[in-house]
Amino acid sequence: MTRLSGAVRGVVTVLAALLAVTAASVTARAHTDPQAPADFVALRTVDPTILQEMRYITPHNFVGEPVDGYQQPLCILTRPAAEALHQAQTQLVQQGYTLKVYDCYRPQRAVNHFVRWAEDLNDQTMKGEFYPDVDKTRLFEDGYIAEKSGHSRGSTMDLTIVRLPATPTRPYLPGEPLVPCYAPQQERFPDNSVDMGTGFDCFDTRSHTLDPRIQGQQRANRLLLKSTLERLGFVNLAEEWWHYTFKPEPYPDTYFDFPVSAESLARAH
Repeated sequence: MTRLSGAVRGVVTVLAALLAVTAASVTARAHTDPQAPADFVALRTVDPTILQEMRYITPHNFVGEPVDGYQQPLCILTRPAAEALHQAQTQLVQQGYTLKVYDCYRPQRAVNHFVRWAEDLNDQTMKGEFYPDVDKTRLFEDGYIAEKSGHSRGSTMDLTIVRLPATPTRPYLPGEPLVPCYAPQQERFPDNSVDMGTGFDCFDTRSHTLDPRIQGQQRANRLLLKSTLERLGFVNLAEEWWHYTFKPEPYPDTYFDFPVSAESLARAH
């Protein structure tokens, strides 16, 4: 009986040791992700009034599924970019508007996900909304997808403006009928944004900020966003009305890959 108890104790000891090693391994893996530098912040800590509709953690994007690296619906930016956005928000609120961000810092692993998706010519799930007139074989050549993104440097964001009081945008239901992103506002997927002429992430030349086909109130809305941000040091990407980079960038040559999560920031501070 004593020998049996000793054997049992030995087995228990071995199992406990194995469990400890396994737990330590899991803990180690959980903390192998890179962390954000100390001057990256959650936008909501600088300005909680800016709306956040973080598209890439949802299936409502051109990929059609949540994108690698987005663990929480969180806008992360370098502090100078976040503080400049706060200034823009202050000005727009006085005019009856609020900013809304769709994407901010983007980890390199998310960009890699975009590249894999673009190379898979059989996956055309979201073509009807996001690239109805673009052959998927041309996404790299036409500049819609690239192996690096300024978003990964931390000072670039995709955003729009919403008239106050803001009504929430309804959730996207995977599999619902898709409408071209350049369709009239009342026909395309509902967004509480003012009418910018196209939806966000519309792979079409109509998305060029100053496309001559965009006139009237749509053009005025784009110019309101553009003039407000440019006065504060932001630079627009001419091919995308929603895309702005704050200059000078603190990290002009660094492409980060920490996940979009509060933990990435918590471990950095």
